[in-house]
Amino acid sequence: MPCSRPCGGSPLTCDLLHINNSVKLQVEEKEGKKFEVFNAVEFKTQLVAGINYFIKVHVGNEEFLHLRVFKSLPHENKPLSLASYQSSKTTHDELAYF
Repeated sequence: MPCSRPCGGSPLTCDLLHINNSVKLQVEEKEGKKFEVFNAVEFKTQLVAGINYFIKVHVGNEEFLHLRVFKSLPHENKPLSLASYQSSKTTHDELAYF
């Protein structure tokens, strides 16, 4: 599916931007705070019965979060879900499967 807005990259990059924006509210609810900065800086994928996206997100200052976002198979027609996340990460922490 082509990107409907400029995202400065490949369709996968655009998809990642959409995923990042879609789960921001879920992360804010779990953390109990709003993030003025919420920029994906790195990602990995894992093919399961759908796709797990592991995303390193810069949330301001020197703080990062690692997110695991699940995207179901197209025929299941389910929304993206924040499966898990890790807080208190730094730019040097390796983005690993969790």
